[in-house]
Amino acid sequence: MINITKGKEPKEWSDKKATPGFTTYEPIPELRTALLQEQGYICAYCMRRIPVSKKDPGENETSKIEHLQSRDGHPSQQLDFNNMLICCPGRINGKAHCDKSKGDADISLSPLDPKVANSISYSTKKGEIKSSNPQWQRDIDEVLCLNNALLQANRAEALKGVLLSLSLKPRHWKQASALQSMIQVWQDKDAEGKRKPYCGIVIWFLEKKLHPQ
Repeated sequence: MINITKGKEPKEWSDKKATPGFTTYEPIPELRTALLQEQGYICAYCMRRIPVSKKDPGENETSKIEHLQSRDGHPSQQLDFNNMLICCPGRINGKAHCDKSKGDADISLSPLDPKVANSISYSTKKGEIKSSNPQWQRDIDEVLCLNNALLQANRAEALKGVLLSLSLKPRHWKQASALQSMIQVWQDKDAEGKRKPYCGIVIWFLEKKLHPQ
């Protein structure tokens, strides 16, 4: 999981909210595009690439606009851009996760809170995501279901590619400048404005190598 910094809402959404009588959430294309660009086309929770191809088994949509505070439970927040994230469709290998499993539940974990990202660690072999905060760990496991077996495997595979790259250039393990350059690549968006899927586990691992305790 990565920390997400909210930007300014798109003008089209500001104009839509200013429409007389518009009080119930109804998404517009510009809103979805702004959220995708803001997050670098990866899911706010599991870090999958979005939009997901509709050709993926079991998928019938490409992305979901998530309300951190649910629309049903917090109707006054339903039009607030700062309450919105973009997520993957929320189903992988036939199992629900992210927004799909969260539904209208309230969670204490927020990708907008830097303390959440700072609490996160991973299993380098299994790709399991962990938080040092017990309540956030419950949200991860029981509400967002981020330790789905396939999600774990995908995270582990992303890290495996970096480990292979480093094994071919072993001196980079000890060069701070080389590690920092790799971290920057995984933190930044590419020329198309996209971030690498599952980048959180790689950044965490490289930061540990750069700043061993």
